Amino acid sequence: MSHAPATSAFFNQTPPLADFNLYSTDEALQEAVRREGAAHAAGELIRDGALIGTAENIEHARLANRHTPVLQNFDVRGERIDAVEFHPSWHALMKGIAARGYHTGPWTPELRGRGAHVARAAGYFMQAQIESGTLCPTTMTYGAIAALRRDGWLSAAWVPRLISREYDPRDIAFELKRGGLIGMGMTERQGGSDVRANTTRAVRESDGCYSLTGHKWFFSAPQCDAHLVLAQTQGQEQGEGQGLSCFFVPRRLPDGTRNAVRIQRLKDKLGNRSNASAEVEFDGAWGHLLGEVGRGVSTILEMGTYTRLDCVIGSAGMMRHAMVQCLHHARHRKAFGAHLIDQPLMRSVLADLALESEAATALALRLARAFDSDADGEVRLRRALTSAAKFWVCKRGCEFLAEAMEVLGGNGYTEELPLARMAREMPVNSIWEGSGNIMCLDLLRAFGKSAATREVVLHELSVARGRHGRYDRAFERFAAVLAADAPQEAQARRLAQAFVTLMQAKLLLEAATGPANTAVADGFCVSRLGDAGWGAVYGAGEALDAGPLLERAWSE
Repeated sequence: MSHAPATSAFFNQTPPLADFNLYSTDEALQEAVRREGAAHAAGELIRDGALIGTAENIEHARLANRHTPVLQNFDVRGERIDAVEFHPSWHALMKGIAARGYHTGPWTPELRGRGAHVARAAGYFMQAQIESGTLCPTTMTYGAIAALRRDGWLSAAWVPRLISREYDPRDIAFELKRGGLIGMGMTERQGGSDVRANTTRAVRESDGCYSLTGHKWFFSAPQCDAHLVLAQTQGQEQGEGQGLSCFFVPRRLPDGTRNAVRIQRLKDKLGNRSNASAEVEFDGAWGHLLGEVGRGVSTILEMGTYTRLDCVIGSAGMMRHAMVQCLHHARHRKAFGAHLIDQPLMRSVLADLALESEAATALALRLARAFDSDADGEVRLRRALTSAAKFWVCKRGCEFLAEAMEVLGGNGYTEELPLARMAREMPVNSIWEGSGNIMCLDLLRAFGKSAATREVVLHELSVARGRHGRYDRAFERFAAVLAADAPQEAQARRLAQAFVTLMQAKLLLEAATGPANTAVADGFCVSRLGDAGWGAVYGAGEALDAGPLLERAWSE
């Protein structure tokens, strides 16, 4: 009779984390949804939270990243097809995203308003906890609708099919599809973030459409049905405008034939590996002018504002799941004679991570509410806060994932758990749609160009005055900076940090209606708004009351 070797026996191992509801186990998310005006969506979000957290869905995420997209430039006959092949798990994930409306839900006529962007943000937040590569075409389609619906032809011919909740990956004429997706092409090899250095040219043809010639160094999700693309227009008639313009470039022409967009290669990226990013050449590609000639940056940034919002939501979602993994591990793993969750130094680290995660969640949902309103104050707030939040939350997310992997030790560094994938994924949100410096410079412009925007921000923050001494002193310092001469460019990151941490503290203080969330608000103000500033690593700040923070963080 054979026996397994003694070394094969195991104990003190953390069980896999799967088949749990991402919504009903997240008190902070539930409270934020109610607070920001989407309480009516609770039933749908509970259902989605259970579907997203299944073992099957988590396995799809692993497989989609293990089996990355493959480019097929030619078919068996040598015909150019420029097709991108994905693993079936990618399509399974995309099918779920479309069914839940995360790609275009708020633009559905019956959902518009009524907290639609907040409800969608909560779902996107949960989806980001499982897999982020699929969120690239998701967020670009979401953002593109804002621009497309202003164009008569696109609003009638494309938008109704784009808001469909059916995922249709077929590479066929758009008119024959049951649903669709939109991508983006801004970056060129010589310009990067400086899109005004783009050299791709668009020439107007006799039919009023344009022919594009040039390249894109990063062409996001090339499998999409169309892309918004920036190109230089050259005036051909007296009085005709010139400059960088935005074009709607479909994968297939109105007659169903392929457009002249040639995929040169797929990018070999650090993260976001389930998703395809490409280099392309335009060889007289057909394009439809979107917006005014020479106003391409402002046109495409209408899309970019929404995708920047999603960078904040996605990073907050990954932070949430990393923290859940840490708490799950700490409650099961023993070291030095006690569970990790009961050891004082580990509790300090976990409590600090819990604070950061809840603050990011509250900020993301509040920012989404600003997109649900056309009121002047909300529009001005989102103009300033979107850039600042993208800078700060995405930066903090990178540090957060590194700390979370360390909580799990060597296991956290392996591909068997999702933290390694998330650690590679997190920098994408910080880089794309404008890196950190671009975001901080944008914040300076928002404050510098408009006294009304500064007034709206200060009024928003002043609501929480008198609730915590450290908050009051931090508010006074920030208000003094805005009242003085324009902040220097070199200090833009410090300004963004001060703005976002104040906004997070304000939201947590307003939400402090019971012992647990009061402990969160107090802990955040004490650790993040110190009179001497803050920049400590997680767990190295002032002592926190870890008990209520950890109990609230995740109800396993």
